Amino acid sequence: MTRVKICGITSAEDATAAVEAGADALGFVFVPGTPRLIHPEAAERIVAGLPPFITTVGVFVDQSLDEVLRIAARCNLQAVQLHGDESEDFSRRIPIKVIKAVRVRDAGSLRLLPTYPAHAFLLDAFVEGQSGGTGTAIPWDLALQAKGHVRIILSGGLRPDTVGLAVRRVRPYGVDVSSGVEVRPGRKDHQKVREFIAAVRQADLS
Repeated sequence: MTRVKICGITSAEDATAAVEAGADALGFVFVPGTPRLIHPEAAERIVAGLPPFITTVGVFVDQSLDEVLRIAARCNLQAVQLHGDESEDFSRRIPIKVIKAVRVRDAGSLRLLPTYPAHAFLLDAFVEGQSGGTGTAIPWDLALQAKGHVRIILSGGLRPDTVGLAVRRVRPYGVDVSSGVEVRPGRKDHQKVREFIAAVRQADLS
């Protein structure tokens, strides 16, 4: 079964809607200056109200190890997602699961996959000046190439009307969506969330 992560959660209402729709994981963005930023105290409250078996993921970009560990502990996160140039040593010093985001421009972008210490790799399109949430799809042939080495999470350009085909073609470990199910940055469209997850589940059966 393909895991589904709804990222960019900023409210308890959106978290509840995602969980009720069948999401496996929720993502919280702790990167200053980004449109989906959530402050740790707000994320802590949302996480505390979640039912069991929902994976909580914190998203960070080139922040200090101390900050990552402090926020992860405060919010009781189960995984962190690293979107910057964090070193292999940085990743090894994180005591919970690590998802490493890779901005895919070409096959050369995949070189770090076999050696970087991470539990899964999130593949997002390379867009100059953006470290995530691009809304741009990556070539599926590169996703299939990456899948030969590691667990991959597809991201970028996924919407309720496109995710089913992506799952059928690539069969990734998971899919990650933010802008594809939003009314505006940081505010989810609950109907689109339901449609997105339903499309993934239908694709899993085909």
